[in-house]
Amino acid sequence: MSICRYTSNKLDGFEHGFFTRLGGISTGIFEGLNCGSGSKDDCDKIQFNRQLVAAEMNVNGEDLITVHQEHSARVVVVDSSFDTLTRADAIVTNTPNLAISVLTADCLPVLFADKKNNIIGVAHAGWKGALNGVLENTVHSMATIGADLGNIEAAIGPCISPNNYEVGQDFFDLFIERNKDFEIYFSEGVEDEKYFFNLPKFALDKLCKLKIAGAEWIEHCTYHQSDKFYSYRRSQHLGELDYGRQISSIKI
Repeated sequence: MSICRYTSNKLDGFEHGFFTRLGGISTGIFEGLNCGSGSKDDCDKIQFNRQLVAAEMNVNGEDLITVHQEHSARVVVVDSSFDTLTRADAIVTNTPNLAISVLTADCLPVLFADKKNNIIGVAHAGWKGALNGVLENTVHSMATIGADLGNIEAAIGPCISPNNYEVGQDFFDLFIERNKDFEIYFSEGVEDEKYFFNLPKFALDKLCKLKIAGAEWIEHCTYHQSDKFYSYRRSQHLGELDYGRQISSIKI
């Protein structure tokens, strides 16, 4: 069964992919390659879909590693697969043949690699995680196991695009209270006291300030491209009861 993924030239030399919803056996509102065990999709279908991804990443199913994501800034360093889902939103490793992965449905999936020292990371960064330091924590955790910041490349995968991410006054105020300079990531919304928020640029600028080797957003909008991606916000606007999650993965 054919499944689809996007890759980044910045991560050449590492098996990796930002997988879409194309392929897979889930049906209904989850149609396609739903890999989110937190969804209400049939568990057997989710596991089958994850096996498809594991095969594409050339690992055993148990070595396709995800965590219990909760929009935190917590990072775990792993050197083996585990049965119980750890609560975190980023994973770092220097162990070969572990496909560290995150699940998203509008949030940023971010893959990291230090090619010289053979160290990788992956982060799930929604607005809350990005604001509270999950990207910085991922890079610093990579450094604790031997990575050099100047060697780390990062790629941000498909996420909600700025012109589809409208937020309210409270959201805007929260960011401005943290730093008035964050105003540059907002533009006027359609209605009063509404704003469009540029999450990928916010993340790219944070990565740039870390002085890593480079970072890019490969673009693609999860909200707009319903044929390719799951989207939490789109599901809310359509009144759907749940939504699928796409997976992004990297391994040494």
